[in-house]
Amino acid sequence: MSRRLAALARRLERAYGRPRRRRADPLDTLIETVLSQNTSDLNSGRAFQALKGAFPSWDAAARARPEAIERAIRVGGLARIKSARILAVLAALREREGGYRLAGLRRLAPAAAEARLAGLPGVGPKTRACVLLFACGHPAFPVDTHVHRIVRRLGLVPERAGAAAAQDALTPAVPAGAALALHLNLIRLGREVCRPHEPRCGCCPLRPLCAYGRRAA
Repeated sequence: MSRRLAALARRLERAYGRPRRRRADPLDTLIETVLSQNTSDLNSGRAFQALKGAFPSWDAAARARPEAIERAIRVGGLARIKSARILAVLAALREREGGYRLAGLRRLAPAAAEARLAGLPGVGPKTRACVLLFACGHPAFPVDTHVHRIVRRLGLVPERAGAAAAQDALTPAVPAGAALALHLNLIRLGREVCRPHEPRCGCCPLRPLCAYGRRAA
């Protein structure tokens, strides 16, 4: 598995380069990931900016009525469910940390940081991995919709493997230092080439390594 992922990473970097992402605040990243569930990146980004614009601090958001949070994030979809999750996370942080922050997460080892996130309500494996990777620089490997579709087509995980199972299988096999670039490049591939319907297999940089692409030839 490690060799296959290394080969994929090299091919994607030749095609797309080695993308970087500015390290974000852990709590901001957590809330952004909650808002990204079951919607497009464009809509989740708009919802996060609207939420930050409506409330000057996470303390102000935590003290708001649920209906106010819902109005702010409505563009992202599932506003009632997501507002409840956000308020539950903020309440848990207030009780456990004495405030609305997760900055200390960066000083912990990856396993300890993940365990700390696991205690928060509604924070599943993908959300934890996003915070660890994007906010802490830890070698986590989130499996979102795009990554899940691609790794199944590549035959890296069984077709029936769920996203959480795929994440568990892939994470320890990702080459050292490659997690961020590989994740971002796979997302780009999923948006532009390996689409859910009518994938563009003919121009895919991974086609020689892809079971699905060979069948589509």
